[in-house]
Amino acid sequence: MGLFNRRSRAADGTPTKLDREATRDDLAALEAFIASRRGVEFYLEPETTATDTTVVAIADDGEWIRRRTGSPRAAAAIARRHAVPLYEAARTGYPDRMRAWNRAHPERRAR
Repeated sequence: MGLFNRRSRAADGTPTKLDREATRDDLAALEAFIASRRGVEFYLEPETTATDTTVVAIADDGEWIRRRTGSPRAAAAIARRHAVPLYEAARTGYPDRMRAWNRAHPERRAR
C-alpha cells in the first residue's frame, strides 16, 4: 500500500503541487524591473519546500517585486550582468524603504 512509505514523492521525481520552478517570464520580469527603475538592489531568498530560490528586487523608492530565479547562481548572473548589488535577505534583512513603500501602497498586500 505504501501509505507510510519513507520515500517521498519528490525523491522519485514526481512533482508535488508545491513545486514551483523559475521560468523565462520570471527572469524577464526581473530584467524589466531593473530597466525601468533606478537604484535596484537584489535580496536573495533561499529555496523553501514551497518554491525555488527567489529574489526580491527593490528600487530606490522602495517599490519591489519577487520572482523565482531557480538558483542563487542564476540570481548572481542577472545581478552581475546588470551591475545590481545582491544581498542575502536572511543576513541583511530588507531595507526600510521597502516597508515604507508597503505602508504607502496597502492595495499591493492583497496580492
